[in-house]
Amino acid sequence: MKIITKDLVNWYQLNKRNLPWRNTNDPYAIWISEIMLQQTRVEAVINYYNRFIKEIPDIKSLAHIKEDALLKLWEGLGYYSRARNLQKAARKILGDGKNTLPNTKEELLKLPGIGAYSAGAILSIAYKIPTIAIDGNVYRVIGRVYEIDTPINKPSAYKVYASIVEKNLSKEYPSEFTQSFMDLGSLICTPKNPDCKNCPLNKKCLSYKMKTQDLYPVKDKKNEKKIEERSVFLFVYQNKLAIRKRKETGLLASLYELPNSKEYNSLIDVENAFLDQQINYQSIMEIGEAKHVFSHIIWYMKGYLVFLKEPLKDFIWVDKKDLEKNYSIPSAFSYYINYYLKNF
Repeated sequence: MKIITKDLVNWYQLNKRNLPWRNTNDPYAIWISEIMLQQTRVEAVINYYNRFIKEIPDIKSLAHIKEDALLKLWEGLGYYSRARNLQKAARKILGDGKNTLPNTKEELLKLPGIGAYSAGAILSIAYKIPTIAIDGNVYRVIGRVYEIDTPINKPSAYKVYASIVEKNLSKEYPSEFTQSFMDLGSLICTPKNPDCKNCPLNKKCLSYKMKTQDLYPVKDKKNEKKIEERSVFLFVYQNKLAIRKRKETGLLASLYELPNSKEYNSLIDVENAFLDQQINYQSIMEIGEAKHVFSHIIWYMKGYLVFLKEPLKDFIWVDKKDLEKNYSIPSAFSYYINYYLKNF
């Protein structure tokens, strides 16, 4: 087996990106960055990270911040359970009589929201402890270099990849080793059209030699996403917008949303439904269609602007300033929120 450790570390030391969480050794800051980077591109995270660290600089402030304020800082990053788990973990740390992240994998894995990869990344980057940390970038780089045929979405894949990563672990430069996969996977060994000629591993990469890069890492076909059609309503009264809080469980739990229903109705259907519900409106108009893709479901939405003659009960009525400052609205509704912000 060809060892790629030295090639990775040398390349990273010469080409590493200047990212804000790389300018600190604070385990808290590194933890925040790692959780934000889950399911989110680096470029999208930078501004969120800087703002988050400024507003919530340590574990104590994270534990005590109000949930609505926390989710507002997270607004736009998606997967809001990540933010809630950060706060749960911070409260557990304080409850255990500590004020910093633990430095063992066993203790880290007991914290909400920290899995095998996050624990490995925190230990190797923040504490300089050589630890396996396998994410999508590692699967892609290792899968291509060694032409691993085990599908990465099968449980057995982790052991296969972990054994190879362990043989390559850098005891001298654990932080650089872990982060090298992040940069190589983002800049060179990309999912499509990898820049193999400039890759530091191309002389050892089997898929480059065999021109099979597009076949690795191997994945079994996923089940198709469920599709839902929804009508979204911008109820407006005296230029204020109606929003409501979602249930505490399920998709987008505890976040604020625009009123919506699972029907994809025509304008006439909406008008008739409002008459049946005795909703006293002045006018209704269509304001466009939008689509949002979740991990397991796709929403196809049609929006309606509804001017009301009187406010509806059971809603929170907000103006533009209040909406932008205090309420976290999921990006699924961004098309319609932007419509309101531009036109009122």
